[in-house]
Amino acid sequence: MEEFDFLVIGSGSGLDVANVAVNQGQSVAIVEKGPLGGTCLNRGCIPSKLLLYHADVMETIERAEEFNIDVTVDNVDFAEIVSEVNEEVQADSASIREGLESSSKHELYDGEARFVDERTVEVSGGEDDGARIRAETVLIAAGSRPAIPDIGGLDDVGYLTSTDALQLEQPPDRLVIVGGGYIAAELAQFFGTFGSEVTIIGRRPTLLPEADQEVADAFTDRYSDRFTVHTGHTATAVSERDGELVVEAKPYKYGDDGGVVEEADGVTVTGDELLVAAGRTPNSDTLNLDATRVETDNSGFIQTDEYLRTDADGIWALGDIIGEYLLKHNANHEARTVIRNLFSDELSAVDYSAMPFAVFASPEVAGVGALEQELQAEGRDYATNTYRYEETARGDAMKADGFVKVLIDLDGEILGCHVVGPEASTLIQEVVVAMKAGSGTVRDIRDAVHIHPALPEVVQRAFSGQFSRGGADHQH
Repeated sequence: MEEFDFLVIGSGSGLDVANVAVNQGQSVAIVEKGPLGGTCLNRGCIPSKLLLYHADVMETIERAEEFNIDVTVDNVDFAEIVSEVNEEVQADSASIREGLESSSKHELYDGEARFVDERTVEVSGGEDDGARIRAETVLIAAGSRPAIPDIGGLDDVGYLTSTDALQLEQPPDRLVIVGGGYIAAELAQFFGTFGSEVTIIGRRPTLLPEADQEVADAFTDRYSDRFTVHTGHTATAVSERDGELVVEAKPYKYGDDGGVVEEADGVTVTGDELLVAAGRTPNSDTLNLDATRVETDNSGFIQTDEYLRTDADGIWALGDIIGEYLLKHNANHEARTVIRNLFSDELSAVDYSAMPFAVFASPEVAGVGALEQELQAEGRDYATNTYRYEETARGDAMKADGFVKVLIDLDGEILGCHVVGPEASTLIQEVVVAMKAGSGTVRDIRDAVHIHPALPEVVQRAFSGQFSRGGADHQH
């Protein structure tokens, strides 16, 4: 059995911690069963956003007529687009592997890690099958995978996950998507822009149910104009008939104790491909955690304290597998927290107070902080203001459709900001910086000079306009 100072399970953001451990003079082992770089590089944000940018270019061309520019697209080499993106991802992953294998301070084990006891793992499968590793400190950063819901007949038909969809060499003529979150939204944008007839089935009353309600409503309306959208429905059965996939969906009602499938008449949709994009599930079930004192919640996410320590001495966890925010920038943020806590004299709690998110669909969506529906549920007093893109010079020039929504407390502290429209993921960053590095109040944005006539003026004006009071005792 090999012994090390530090062991990381997974090769995504956990590698950031491993590299610091090496710089601290520690011996480091990494166990990874798949391509190096983790979910983001190989199966998530990097390939999907590389592909989506092609859709952005295509959409810009298609909108040219709105600006009195007559253009035509003679050909789209879809297979080459996908091949080029995957080659770039594979090259990046191979570069990480080459760096680790050439390092005398990292030891890379190929296979799946399974705990034998506290801080001892056995490698299963892969080139290092059967190897045993023990370390003084273990970091679990093994990520997540697509969740597969219990739908009758699903195992009997061919279906795609988000991982599979990123490999398709041709857009399907008719694509049915089960799921209404950000993965479903982004892949609908990609395939829909390149000619697929898209149908989306989502359980919640709107798409992007984790977004602010007003933003989710606007996004759902826009998608309903582009695609066939069945919100408030859940897929109950899937079958194959005459060479096509048939998906049956029933109305679904959410309540305080969860959701129930209603007996009312549902809908039946058909397609050539079925994409299941119903969320993510943690890879904790692959680790044999029963051999440790590491605890998980009812959904399988590893439980940690505010310092990212598990219940087992010397075992830490970060990223998707702990389920706080399933976002790469959050995993990187958690990695920085673990680094501070492992290699400094004082512990510091991980700070999620201004964790932004973005959905790279069309329209783009981004947000940070509290949602208005959360403030209402808590009975908090707040004030809100909304400003539309087209009311700025740049937004008008772009013929942009969207808005920035601001939520503040009655003393001017920023509680949240939500954007739907072009470059939302960029516009939200100003607010994140104000919440984290500034005073955290509207003054940070109101008092900053904004370039005219640049698009960030829509953020400035949302923070500078007349706010309406909301809360338990107010209508707005």
